[in-house]
Amino acid sequence: MIRVEINGAGGRMGRMLVRLVCEDAELELAAALERADHPLHGADAAPGARVKFGTELPDGVDVMIDFATPQSTMERLANCVERNIAMAIGTTGFDSDQVGRLRAASEKIPLLLAPNMSVGVNVVFEIAAEIARRLGNDYDIEIIEAHHNQKGDAPSGTALRIAESIAGALGVDLSEHAVYGRRGRVGKRPRGEIGIHAVRAGDIVGDHTVIFATQGERIELRHQAHSRENFARGALRAARFLAGKPAGFYSMKDVLGAND
Repeated sequence: MIRVEINGAGGRMGRMLVRLVCEDAELELAAALERADHPLHGADAAPGARVKFGTELPDGVDVMIDFATPQSTMERLANCVERNIAMAIGTTGFDSDQVGRLRAASEKIPLLLAPNMSVGVNVVFEIAAEIARRLGNDYDIEIIEAHHNQKGDAPSGTALRIAESIAGALGVDLSEHAVYGRRGRVGKRPRGEIGIHAVRAGDIVGDHTVIFATQGERIELRHQAHSRENFARGALRAARFLAGKPAGFYSMKDVLGAND
């Protein structure tokens, strides 16, 4: 049995993770972590689970699944390193310094960082890179992402990962080629731009479209998430993968390449 604690357990993703962990025969819910001022603090995390939403990390935990905020993740990082708890992190919006701290921690614990734990989206990362590699520099590339109006960061971590995959396939530095939206008299589109655009509206779970266009044709690669459950099930798959692994900085590519 793999003992799992969930950080950000009171959020929409967190509550779904709590439910799915409780339904999984291979996993045991050890803790449902939330800040002390959260409305659910002290309430039962799930019927029959004997776990309440709280701030304390219990002993004997194997993996933390983290869908919180960058600040909360950083606060929990030291605890996980100290207690040798693996981390499957789906939180987005980290700055470069925070990513550096996560990488440093991965020298001591198994740590997986994935902006999107959907199996389908992680296949899209690979396909987008392969399309870019085959088409080369003759196609304009635009990435459009849409999410619900409560999402705090933009563009999405998934859109950025797609852009990074494409830039890597083309052998270019994304920081020198990315354009985040356009406004005003921007002139003709320069060769080599990678456009990234964010939409925030209603309760959109997550849409990502990659456009490769040239004179006379275009290719569109699109992923639509119909519910958060596919992200949550990917996170559980990541947790099972990390349990018992040596220290290292892992990705969903490692998870999908592993034998179930």
